[in-house]
Amino acid sequence: MSKDKPKGMIKDANKLQDATNNAAWSDWHWQFNNRLSGKNDLSARLGIGKKLAEEIKRVAEVFPMAITPYYFSLISKNDPQCPVRLQCVPNFAELNFSPADMEDPLNEDKYSPLPGLIHRYPDRVLLTVTLECASYCRHCSRKRKVGDQAIKITMDGICKGIEYIRDHPQIRDVLLSGGDPLVLGDEILDKIIGEIRAISHVEVIRIGTRVPVVMPQRITMSLVNVLKKYHPLWINTHFNHPVEFTPESEQALAKLADAGIPLGNQTVLLKAINDSVATMKKLLHLLVKNRVRPYYLYHCDYSRGVSHFRTSIREGLEIQQGLIGFTSGFALPLYVMDIPGGGGKVPLGPEYIKKYTDSEIVLRNFEGVDYIIKD
Repeated sequence: MSKDKPKGMIKDANKLQDATNNAAWSDWHWQFNNRLSGKNDLSARLGIGKKLAEEIKRVAEVFPMAITPYYFSLISKNDPQCPVRLQCVPNFAELNFSPADMEDPLNEDKYSPLPGLIHRYPDRVLLTVTLECASYCRHCSRKRKVGDQAIKITMDGICKGIEYIRDHPQIRDVLLSGGDPLVLGDEILDKIIGEIRAISHVEVIRIGTRVPVVMPQRITMSLVNVLKKYHPLWINTHFNHPVEFTPESEQALAKLADAGIPLGNQTVLLKAINDSVATMKKLLHLLVKNRVRPYYLYHCDYSRGVSHFRTSIREGLEIQQGLIGFTSGFALPLYVMDIPGGGGKVPLGPEYIKKYTDSEIVLRNFEGVDYIIKD
């Protein structure tokens, strides 16, 4: 592993320095090493009682917890419905499993010809390069694996995945995922991406990451200089709420965009967090303002422990309908569901074709007006 890969985490939250006085605040290694875990006493920091603090610890024993000091600093202490808090602090509702919940809702294990590699679609694969994240999202679709110290991703395993890609010429698109690939050091990322870029039939390399949101300090010029060597390379971020945009996160996005790296964003539709037209529109406008193209709006997956985040599909369609025609077309993400059981992604959309015959199509516009088109 690279020399600059972070190690461990400090267990005593009281040792965290105040952001305004901490000279190391802008160092991503410091952010990573000082993550808050389920072993921290969060009572004072969150303004909660011991009972609730104990519940957080109990949940973290099942689904690990880690929060960077930076992302924790965005929590509104006096607001129990703070969108940042809801996304990163364990909630006892995670242990109330719904009958619809599944251990592996996307059936990823079925489509893994070898550990760490998922080949669900004909021309592209997902390569898991780490199961570590800067912060663990409570709505994560891979809660069963991410942060599990018993599951190890080794360089040997990654190399086997790269060999698989090399042996399958139909693969033109490789997604590096995890965990979060950008918690790896520059040297190891350089090695992995370089090996994949050397494969002649690989046209596009993508990275899925949340570090611009939860640890923007990681987007250093050193990292950017590594990534921009391997164009065409795309990065998909994961902003879920307007409050996640800060001077630090916007600076991180600017560094990537200035390096010519196309940026997309995958938002998860989350109950009581971003399930309104107003919130979603503000989020989308902040994304495009920062040169990030909204890519997917995901219907929340059916993983164990996330049912309290899930809206109905009807609510998602209503939000999408409230956006179409009321903002720029390139600011609209595609509302999709990854079908439980491994069916793959399908787009979900409001009904704009009201009638379709051999001679005409009746189309309804965003204002609800029907138009007859002779076909």
